[in-house]
Amino acid sequence: MHPREQANVLSSLFFCWIIPTFIKGYKKDLCEEDLYGPLKSHESGTLGDKLEEAWFAECQAKNKPSLIKCIWKVFKWEIILNGWLLFMIELGVKLAQPICLAKLMEFYIPNQSSVTKKEATIYASVIVLATFFNVLLGHHYMLGNQHLGMKTRVACCSLIYRKSMRLSKSALVNTTIGQMINLLSNDVNRFDTTFMHFHNFWAAPIQIIVITSLIYVMLGVYALAGIGFFLIFIPLQMFLGKKASKYRMRIAMKTDERVRLMNEIICGIQVIKMYTWEKSFAKLVEKARKLEVREIRATSFIRAIHSSLAMFLNRTAIFFSILVYIFSGYTPHAYYVFVVTAFFNVVRQSMVVHVPHVISSLAEASVSIKRIEDFLLREEISQIRPGKSVRGISMVNKKYSAVSIQDISAKWDVSNDDNTLSDLNFEVGSNELVAVIGTVGSGKTSLFHVILSELPVSKGYLHVNGIVSYASQEPWIFPGTIKDNILFGQDMDAGKYARVCQVCALERDFSMLPYGDESIVGERGVLLSGGQKARVNLARAIYKDADVYLLDDPLSAVDTEVGKQLFDNCILDYLRNKCVVLVTHQLQYLRMVDRIYILKRGRIEISGTFEQLYELGNEDLRTILLEHQDDDRSPGESRDTEKLNALKTPSEMKEYRHTGAIEKRVYRKYVKAGGGYFMGFLVIMLFIITQFSASFADYLLAYWVNLEQKKSASLNENTAVVHINIFGKTMNCVYFYTSLICFIIVVALIRSMTFMDFCMVASRNLHNKMFSSIVHTTMRFFNVNPSGRILNRFSKDMGSIDEVLPLGYSGYVTDLFERYVHNNTSRSSQSVVLNPIRCYTHNILPTEAVFFGEQSQYKENGSNMYARSPVFSQMSTSMQGLTTIRAFGVQENLKRVFDSHQNLHSSAFYMFLICNRAFGFWLDLHCVVYVGLVTMGFLMVSNESYGGNVGLAITQSLSLTGMFQWGMRQWSELENQMTSVERVLEYADLKPELDVQHENVSDDWPESGEVRFEDVSLKYSPEEPFVLNKVNFTAKPTEKIGIVGRTGAGKSSLIAALFRLAETEGKVVIDGVDTKTVPLQDVRSKISIIPQEPVLFSGTLRRNLDPFDLYDDGQLWNALREVELEELARELPLGLYSRVSEGGSNFSVGQRQLLCLARAIIRNNNILVLDEATANVDHETDGLIQRTIREKFRRCTVLTIAHRLNTIMDSDKILVMEAGSAVEFDHPHNLLQDKESAFNRLVNQTGKRMSQVLRRLAEKSYDYKTQEKS
Repeated sequence: MHPREQANVLSSLFFCWIIPTFIKGYKKDLCEEDLYGPLKSHESGTLGDKLEEAWFAECQAKNKPSLIKCIWKVFKWEIILNGWLLFMIELGVKLAQPICLAKLMEFYIPNQSSVTKKEATIYASVIVLATFFNVLLGHHYMLGNQHLGMKTRVACCSLIYRKSMRLSKSALVNTTIGQMINLLSNDVNRFDTTFMHFHNFWAAPIQIIVITSLIYVMLGVYALAGIGFFLIFIPLQMFLGKKASKYRMRIAMKTDERVRLMNEIICGIQVIKMYTWEKSFAKLVEKARKLEVREIRATSFIRAIHSSLAMFLNRTAIFFSILVYIFSGYTPHAYYVFVVTAFFNVVRQSMVVHVPHVISSLAEASVSIKRIEDFLLREEISQIRPGKSVRGISMVNKKYSAVSIQDISAKWDVSNDDNTLSDLNFEVGSNELVAVIGTVGSGKTSLFHVILSELPVSKGYLHVNGIVSYASQEPWIFPGTIKDNILFGQDMDAGKYARVCQVCALERDFSMLPYGDESIVGERGVLLSGGQKARVNLARAIYKDADVYLLDDPLSAVDTEVGKQLFDNCILDYLRNKCVVLVTHQLQYLRMVDRIYILKRGRIEISGTFEQLYELGNEDLRTILLEHQDDDRSPGESRDTEKLNALKTPSEMKEYRHTGAIEKRVYRKYVKAGGGYFMGFLVIMLFIITQFSASFADYLLAYWVNLEQKKSASLNENTAVVHINIFGKTMNCVYFYTSLICFIIVVALIRSMTFMDFCMVASRNLHNKMFSSIVHTTMRFFNVNPSGRILNRFSKDMGSIDEVLPLGYSGYVTDLFERYVHNNTSRSSQSVVLNPIRCYTHNILPTEAVFFGEQSQYKENGSNMYARSPVFSQMSTSMQGLTTIRAFGVQENLKRVFDSHQNLHSSAFYMFLICNRAFGFWLDLHCVVYVGLVTMGFLMVSNESYGGNVGLAITQSLSLTGMFQWGMRQWSELENQMTSVERVLEYADLKPELDVQHENVSDDWPESGEVRFEDVSLKYSPEEPFVLNKVNFTAKPTEKIGIVGRTGAGKSSLIAALFRLAETEGKVVIDGVDTKTVPLQDVRSKISIIPQEPVLFSGTLRRNLDPFDLYDDGQLWNALREVELEELARELPLGLYSRVSEGGSNFSVGQRQLLCLARAIIRNNNILVLDEATANVDHETDGLIQRTIREKFRRCTVLTIAHRLNTIMDSDKILVMEAGSAVEFDHPHNLLQDKESAFNRLVNQTGKRMSQVLRRLAEKSYDYKTQEKS
């Protein structure tokens, strides 16, 4: 149980319940296991439910719902309670201090008789008592506001995540993952600070009115000059607050863009490295960052002005009050000066500290709330899900149909005149297996999205009878174990689970993995091959008990043997009594389906059984069907597998966490990033000069008052006044004090501007260094670190460094010098305060040591850094698999996972707040004793007669009350925010890819394109086994090499070795040059690749084809013409300059693959690698790609990894891979002569008719090559 729930009233009031945690933290490093569970009031699920209920009610009641009103409905009683506490503090406790001080100062007026020593003692006691209650109530008020801000943030995060689960596809086009992560990382954090000063918005004006009245009654009209000076600056502060809100909106938009870019870079880093696009993306990020920093700099200068006002506004107001008093013919005395000072110190807190924060925080919060509201109001998908109700204009009652579609039209973009699907009629029986085929971009996946209610229907009728399960075309794998990915929230049935793994051909893979199905797969399944991901994705779909199974091309990513096994065992056998709709490009299986639908340009071109299509189709269709038919329906032989029992359960690699205090090197590197030690020294000197000038003004005021008292006493005693210095005359003091105030104003502004500029330079340099390190580090780093973890550094950590760290740094340094000067000022006033100072030194400093030991632990878990990375990763992963998540109806499961991540952070963050507040409270208790010793000491121990000394000592000690604990907490906050610097520096010092240059190569290298592997072995990390084992083969110039093998055999690892994506042993030699001796940039830029997973980046179509602007538009149009995408590109609104959505979501997978082919054509290198490039395209497009490669790359060396054997049967050589070794390498015709060869087995598994076609192709190619040689 959480100790807070067991604490009694006194323990809660004095924070005693946290003491055991302080002791534990002092003895050892605290870690995640030492955290308590969240309080019931902190539960993310509960808070999210309440705010979501209020939001839904607000949406129903109004056309323009307000999130602020929803927050008020949920948290109004806490807001009211905190407001009542502030009312008592500001208008009760705080005002008691200057009133009693006024009476106490009367006691020190020479020759007065109105206040006796007993009365003075009572007034002094009330001052001490008021200080105690100010500390007690003040800390609970601030804790209440911080607590409220935390709960509001948690509730809003939960609301945002829930909304993201309901976003429609059209809304997702205009909503990037980067924007959503920015909402979670930066926008919601405004609630943490807004509530801190919120109530001062109404309390400050009331307090000003009351204090103005008291000053008028007690001091007269002259003192109101200072109040007037305060009021003059209110319009300036409001203006600055308004400007800050504008800059906040601009910053948010610029940060959205930068985080979106970083998300795309992280997700597509392998493609970026292989294309050598690091510089292009570096320019994009640099440009985005430059625009962002420009807005942050403007905001920082506004904060610099606020910081300067805090330094000189109060002193200048006192100066004007004294100046008016003097020019009215009066002589300044201790009563007037220090009562004004005491009242203005109270006003200063409201007008100089709280009001600017209120204005700026409310302005920034209003921007963040507006952004959150805009997100919450984005279009949602229909709440009717398949299997529960009917989606469409009307219901069609089809008794025996599982899926029935009549005359449906639909489109993704409502602004587009053309429909994605037009007048579609589609029907599937409850036990039917139906195949859907068609060319790239014909609408096959869109048909599935209509059935899943993801694509809105503009007309027509849709009926889905029963529960739907879905396997997406692009496998979605989330971080966790393979078993977690397959079960996906379903109950574990051991027998069923084993059967599913068997029919999905996963048993052999489990036997090869170190922990079997308990192996952690990493984010996006990075530790699995493409085929393994496809089969896990399929297993998830068929494990679910459903009536309708939508399988979107699940066979393309696997080899022929596994594909046949999946079709026979899984689709034909396991799902034999189910409704199955199969999108496929594997036409050899069409004879075995019940019906075939052929889509073309969003319409059903023809449908029927295999025999009907053969009879009705044209000659081309008949040829295609005949070539790919397979009359062998016997199930493929299952492999004998040996399961390896995992010795222990694996765990996901956790984020490295530093323990203890921040190292000095972190501060040194931050100073260097800001401009070096000289700039750091200059900034510190400006702080020192400013603070000593301000404190000297306070001391000068007391000295001036004492001089006037001496002069008055001399006049009363009729003795001559001897002027021993220039301050002997009142006007000399006025001139000097005026000059000092002007100097303070100027130097304070210079200090603040210089410091903010120093911080901006440091921030910009740290970001650039981290980005450069990230893009040049090894692929291993991206495989073991989730994208959310990396994005956390670029969003939350950089946000802290940009905006929060400068405030903490400035606050601590200011407080440090202010405390030092105040101590010396008090010490100079009277020796009686020496004992309190010794008391502070011997008692408070040990408390600081305990506190820092504790803070250095909880900052690791509770500072929105480490504990928030899983929150961002969860959002990113969920958005990538949103269609699958909704098809399986597991939104509630993922919501609970998200809430659990938030609860972990809330538990740590709450303990951080309590530790912070508890230490501040206990330190302020020392200061209460300090105030008591100083105040009572003048009455009981000292015979002080000068009111200036008494007033200065008491006002300075009162200001120390909050200053000590605030300074210590500012140091804590500085350490807390320096953790962000530490984390950024950690990523700035990542190990770069090995790039040792020994020889320079010519610009036209490689001229011939010979590729030779000599004993090449590869492993992705030192701890893991080799995935390639001494591979040897040679691809001669212009040869076409086909690479085949079972999924996981090491085919893609050959590409990793060729592109040097991992460290290798042995040699990869291109045109006689060992690639290890050539710069990485040169090696990768000279090899073109069409990757297995086609990646497009947001931006223009042109930038996706030619990011460096090396080619003219004509060359790009020619390349698009070669891949038959010219017509599609010209139909886009802006042609080559049309927008590509995030991840290329506005293009089909096949179209993306063709764009990757266009990239290769444009680069025109002598070496081309195709990594299963035709896996996701239809037969016609496959033929187009093959023809293009033969024509455009006939003079190039081509390495082709393929599962479709017909695409490589005319290759010069076939390389067969098994378990990381090259087992066969020869012409396909020669390999087929050996009946025992592995390649022969692969061909036989395609079926009798298809194998005959393949053999004829190989023989024809062999004869042609033989004739060519002769």
